[in-house]
Amino acid sequence: MKLLAHILCLCLALAWAQSEEHAAAVLDRCEGLEMDAVAVNEEGIPYFFKGDHLFKGFHGKAELSNESFAELDDHHHLGHVDAAFRMHYEDNPADHDHMFFFLDTKVFSYYQHKLEDGYPKDISEVFPGIPDHLDAAVECPKPECDEDSVIFFKGDDIYHYNVRTKAVDEKEFKSMPNCTSAFHFMDHYYCFHGHMFSKFDPKTGEVHGRYPKEARDYFMRCSKFSDDSDHVERERCSRVHLDAITSDNAGNMYAFRGHHFLRRDEGNDTLKADTIEHAFKELHSEVDAVFSYEDHLYMIKDDQLFLYKVGEPHTHLDGYPKPLKEELGIEGPIEAAFICGDHHIAHIIKDQIIYEVDLKVSPRVAGNEHPIALFKKVDAAMCDALGLKVIVGNHFYHFGSPMLLTASRSLPEQRRVSLELFGCDH
Repeated sequence: MKLLAHILCLCLALAWAQSEEHAAAVLDRCEGLEMDAVAVNEEGIPYFFKGDHLFKGFHGKAELSNESFAELDDHHHLGHVDAAFRMHYEDNPADHDHMFFFLDTKVFSYYQHKLEDGYPKDISEVFPGIPDHLDAAVECPKPECDEDSVIFFKGDDIYHYNVRTKAVDEKEFKSMPNCTSAFHFMDHYYCFHGHMFSKFDPKTGEVHGRYPKEARDYFMRCSKFSDDSDHVERERCSRVHLDAITSDNAGNMYAFRGHHFLRRDEGNDTLKADTIEHAFKELHSEVDAVFSYEDHLYMIKDDQLFLYKVGEPHTHLDGYPKPLKEELGIEGPIEAAFICGDHHIAHIIKDQIIYEVDLKVSPRVAGNEHPIALFKKVDAAMCDALGLKVIVGNHFYHFGSPMLLTASRSLPEQRRVSLELFGCDH
């Protein structure tokens, strides 16, 4: 009897392990998954829902949805999230910035990951005139829509819901495919259908430009992309944040993201895309920060510094990588690094503090630190002829100097990285 029990336990353990392995293999966003729903949280981070899992942001592994939204697990019979959006309605603080999730006939309202009292409720109670078993939903604030609205999708049927009057206006979006999920990001509206997406006009449903496109090329950090991927357009227009950006002494710009990078040579508007592994094979991928000094690229990954002589091809110097602490006097990982003008002072950003490193002294020491109050985290930074560009997510902020970055108490105008740095308007 004991032997039978041991065998049963072993079989159950193997089955569980195989199911976990299968789930992990299936939930690889870079394999072209069809997402069930997409919504952007209060901090502007997209949440991609698939089954009972959730992907936060544009990279990283899936986690169980109930780890962030515990109550969803109390309603197993409802299945996966059908649709989701974040409400925009400033006239009603009780709903503004709340995330709404739709599961079968029910709707859940969360604020800062806490379920609001009385939820879940019937969809018809909260959004009268909107059907159950939705396919997708997306918020549409004015003036992008005539009134603060939510657009609901179910098959071929499109419903514009006025959040103030609760009036429902049924639309017909002839040029757009049926959406399996939708979301509003960086002033654009995206309809996902399978693992493809189209950008659409929220008022008319018109799709302009060359669509559909592969979702993983623009909304996911992957080491490999679809065979039909246009590498330059993908890197120009990707919604995934940059890891690092710099320009060398000749004025050539390098922008790094995941396993790939863009390059634009001085005096030439043409962008070129390549893999980091091909041009900087010792790095392989995913740098944390890069800056240029005296015709060398200082490339930082984790707690190591790689040094390359600029040229065709770039030459990796013997003896590198070396510990970052040994070379620049600071422990890794760091968030960003840059040099302004012809100076010999490297500025390093780490944990909301900016440090200065004099590259002409030995040993080098990171000192003269100043706090940065404006950003919780910086993704990349670069100085050019116009001053300092600080990149956070999909936007950058222009400061006249590093000193202004630490002294400022209000954010300058945010600008889109893909549009103003790489000329991508979609």
